[in-house]
Amino acid sequence: MSEKPDDLEAVRVIVKTMEAFKDQEEQRRILRWACEKLGLTIGVSTSVGGSSGSGKGAHEAGVVSGVHGKQIVSIREFVAQKNPRSDNQFAAAVAYYYRFEAPESERKDAVGAADLQEACRQAGRNRLGDPGKTLRNAHSVGLLDKAGEAGNYKINTVGENLVAMTLPGGAEKATGTKSKRSVSVGRKAKGTSNRSAKRSR
Repeated sequence: MSEKPDDLEAVRVIVKTMEAFKDQEEQRRILRWACEKLGLTIGVSTSVGGSSGSGKGAHEAGVVSGVHGKQIVSIREFVAQKNPRSDNQFAAAVAYYYRFEAPESERKDAVGAADLQEACRQAGRNRLGDPGKTLRNAHSVGLLDKAGEAGNYKINTVGENLVAMTLPGGAEKATGTKSKRSVSVGRKAKGTSNRSAKRSR
């Protein structure tokens, strides 16, 4: 009768092996591949924070998106599930898909204008007038980081959190697109209604 494997020993072996890889990005990628190989879905509830370029993103921290760990879907299905409300959100969704959700042979760390335009075609979305500008705009609002060759961008922590945790729905709050003007207008309208009520008395 064989003895039950020691789970703590297994942890020690994994940790010792991973220590040979000093880069945390490599470590996370290896662990993600191992989980995919074993057919595991890691759904740890983790507080995710930080700005672009620091901390763990929603995907890497174990916050599972709508399709991660399940059957691989096409970019058309992924975009339909995430339902981005703006071109900036669409760019983030495309960058996220190609980094984390696409078939292994199609994955890439960064996307360019041609990738974004092709994603429009495959997703059944209207072609962008200037996909390069869309990527730059997504970068300027903090959803993407510049990567490699000029014109290429990769998803960052903020973008990961948006795509994995916020979309679809509630995206306006997450990306800060609700303007201060709309808030002030709402307050002004409220003040006007209060004054009108007092006059009517």
